[in-house]
Amino acid sequence: MDIDSNRNLSWDDFKKVQMAVGTIISAEVFKEVRNPAYKMIIDFGELGKRKTSAQITKLYKPEELIGKQVVAVVNFPPKQIATMMSECLVMGGLGEDKEVILIQPERKVKNGTRIG
Repeated sequence: MDIDSNRNLSWDDFKKVQMAVGTIISAEVFKEVRNPAYKMIIDFGELGKRKTSAQITKLYKPEELIGKQVVAVVNFPPKQIATMMSECLVMGGLGEDKEVILIQPERKVKNGTRIG
């Protein structure tokens, strides 16, 4: 993927994006969506529990996700996805076959830890 130098962010722009670590406390198949995805609830500690949908079905099974810590953007406005209001965006890298590889902290950290 090429990086477009005309779209550089300022430091102030970057500071507006709030990313935090949370622990997945529930995950299930999201049957109502067109593309395979899971519905999840993530515990962000003092930031609260938030719902989200993630297209991560190629590499992960719902039961394997429970207890896993992930990084998510927590200050996007809520977005309607099929029958659910998504409240955060889980971060991941895209593999060669467009499979999503979750971004995780190297060590267990407190839920709500800010990424910066």
